[in-house]
Amino acid sequence: MKRLWRLVSPVAVLAACLLPPSVASAQEGSLLSDQPKGITPEEIIQRFATKEKEFKEARDQYTYREDIHVMTLDGSTITGQYKEVFDVLFDDQGRRMENVVFAPQSTLEQGGLSLDEGDIQDFRHRLPFVLTIDEIPEYNIIYVGQQQEDELHCYVFDISPKRYEGKKRYFEGRIWVDDHDFQIVKTYGKAVPEVRGKRGTEHLYPKFTTWRQQIDGKYWFPTYTRADDTLHFQLNDIHIREIVKYEDYKRFGSSVKILYNGQEVEKANPQEQKTPQNQTQNQTPQQQTPQQQKPQ
Repeated sequence: MKRLWRLVSPVAVLAACLLPPSVASAQEGSLLSDQPKGITPEEIIQRFATKEKEFKEARDQYTYREDIHVMTLDGSTITGQYKEVFDVLFDDQGRRMENVVFAPQSTLEQGGLSLDEGDIQDFRHRLPFVLTIDEIPEYNIIYVGQQQEDELHCYVFDISPKRYEGKKRYFEGRIWVDDHDFQIVKTYGKAVPEVRGKRGTEHLYPKFTTWRQQIDGKYWFPTYTRADDTLHFQLNDIHIREIVKYEDYKRFGSSVKILYNGQEVEKANPQEQKTPQNQTQNQTPQQQTPQQQKPQ
C-alpha cells in the first residue's frame, strides 16, 4: 500500500466486514514447545515442502473465483474501498487466464492509499502463500512447537527470507503444517520487503491470515484470507482491512498429470459435479458443515 499525500474527508459507508462463522468459531489450542515424536523438524520440512510443490502444480490445473475487498477505515466508517472479482480460467489452448467479472472504480484514494505493484502480486501469490521444496533454500525455517487447530494437530514453524533479491517479494511469518497430510493449512504474516525510502516514498503491507480447506479430498487449497492492521506511515496511521475469498474450485480437464504422494490423481468426471460431495465443496464457509470447516 502506498500512502497518498492528499487526504479527502471520510465518506460514511456501512461496514459489512464480519468474520465468517467458520473462522470466528475456530478453536485454537495452546502452542506447545514439544519436539515431534518419530520424526525430526528437518524431515517435516522436507515432507511438507515436497507436498507444497505437488499442491502448487495441482492448483494450476483448477479453475476458481477470487473475490478481493480492501477497505480503509476510520473507526467503523469505511473511508475508501477497492473491489475486484475475477475468475481464473483456461482458454481453448489450455492456457491460464483471468476473466474480471466485477471491478468498480477504486475509492481507496479517499482513505489516503493507493495500490502498488506489490499489492497486485500479493493478491495473486503471497496471500495464498506456497513454500515448495525449490524455495526452501531462500528461507530461514525454525520449528517452534505444536498446536491444535480445530480437529487438526499441527507442527508450527516461523519462516523469514534469508535475503532480498531484486524486486522479488517474500513471506515472513508463521505456518501451520497438518501432521497427517503434511500440508500447510494456515499461514499468518506479511509480504516483504517494505519500503521506507527518501522523499516520503513508503510502501507498507498489512499482516494477514490465510486459511486452507481440503479440496477433492487431497489438497489443502486457500479459501479465505483476512487482514486487519494499522499501517504506520511517517505522517499518519491508516487502518486497513482486506478480505479475499477463493471459491468454486473445479478441476480443469487437461493432458497435464497431477500427482499426489507420487501417484497420478484421476481426473474428475464432469457428471460428478452434480453429486452432493462436489456441491458441498463449492459452498461458502457459512454453508459448510463443522467437519468441512477447516479454517482456524
